Amino acid sequence: MSAAVAFERISARYGTRLVLNEVRARFAKGAVTGIVGPNGAGKTTLFRAALGLLPSFGGMITVLDKPLSDWSREGLARTIAYLPQGSDAHWPIRARQLVSLGRLPHRGPFASLSGVDAIAIDEALVRCDARQFGERRMDELSAGERARVLFARALATAAPILLADEPAAYLDPAHQLRLMELLREEASRGTAVAVTLHDLALASRHCDEIIVLDRGRVAGQGAPEVALSDAALARVFGISAMHTRDPAGGRGALTPWQRL
Repeated sequence: MSAAVAFERISARYGTRLVLNEVRARFAKGAVTGIVGPNGAGKTTLFRAALGLLPSFGGMITVLDKPLSDWSREGLARTIAYLPQGSDAHWPIRARQLVSLGRLPHRGPFASLSGVDAIAIDEALVRCDARQFGERRMDELSAGERARVLFARALATAAPILLADEPAAYLDPAHQLRLMELLREEASRGTAVAVTLHDLALASRHCDEIIVLDRGRVAGQGAPEVALSDAALARVFGISAMHTRDPAGGRGALTPWQRL
């Protein structure tokens, strides 16, 4: 699978603190790439660098085979849908109106919603199991309901690249599983999906590829069983895990078991 986003020896700083250190990684088209690592490993920073929100140095980032520096802000907004970590909305705005903001990159200034926009908004709400409260105000919804609406906004953009930073936070188990199903559906449409996760069980079960970050460096990348090997779990996370297999023949998963 070809890379939609590629990082070639990328480094980045917050002030004087090095947060990415010569990172080489890629987000493949038509695949779900999970980014995992301890707190402060650089997961969110990797997304910020891909979006041009944090200056990087010492290498190159390419988006759809074009250097990031050659992209306009408008072009990048149509190409990459981004759901930030901890994003929330307590505004007195109706959920459907918020999802419609995902269509802004496709519209001219002050332009009204088109028929195509309306279809994209409806489809995103339905897929996120959020249509039933589309006319309710965001400040009247629970944290989990708001999370589903915000994810619908990202889906409504219909971008070829989707970056989701900890989207499973606030969701109950059933909607966590639905979230991962949605990410896999997006990948099956050819979208390059990258998602940061703290839940290693979800990552190992649903991601095609895993990038393990540790103190700003790539500590491993590959299929889940390779990137999340027992040795990697011990070295990076300081844990051991139980490994289970899907009796139906699908992907296995791991469950963090004890600290080492």
